[in-house]
Amino acid sequence: MSFYGLLIFSSVYLLAVATPGPGVAAVIARSLARGSQGAVAFIAGFLIGDLIWFAVAATGLAALAQTAQMVFVVIKYAGAIYLLYLAYRLWTAPPAVAPEHDPVDTGQKPLQLFLGSLALTLANPKTAIFFLALLPTVVRLEELTVVGFLEIVAVISVVLPFVLGGYVFLAARARRMFKSERAVRTINRSTGAAMACAAVAVATR
Repeated sequence: MSFYGLLIFSSVYLLAVATPGPGVAAVIARSLARGSQGAVAFIAGFLIGDLIWFAVAATGLAALAQTAQMVFVVIKYAGAIYLLYLAYRLWTAPPAVAPEHDPVDTGQKPLQLFLGSLALTLANPKTAIFFLALLPTVVRLEELTVVGFLEIVAVISVVLPFVLGGYVFLAARARRMFKSERAVRTINRSTGAAMACAAVAVATR
């Protein structure tokens, strides 16, 4: 794959990842409520989900993705249910004021976070549209070599953690501004409501 083509893909993918959607909303909401704890596992689920979608598009399985509607409907609603679960957890969370250092998050295990964000990514219409519809307009998939495939995998593996990690950092920093229980309760419920809206967006698209 040419350097120019890789640069074009990197730019378009960077914009796609950074554009607000259910995934970004989930990352921000969780980081506002929990800080940076569990962020690595949470972001890893988004990364693997994007790599799966890319592999589907690059190996010519886009037609299968379009015909196996039932499988993707199940995944979509599983992702929406997970977001609603997160929204409930945020809405009912005790208003614990953030200390100087992030506390140990005992609410969810890394595997739960990973599987949840993976399901959300596989169900996210924004991600599916990018890889199944927009990607072929940027990358000539029929001419993609093994080296080109690995180059794109490398770009995805760098860009997505960088962008989502930036959202985590900013949201976790903003979280420390809330020093009263009332303020923490407000941010928990606001982010819970945002998470619920993201769930509705996933389920209705």
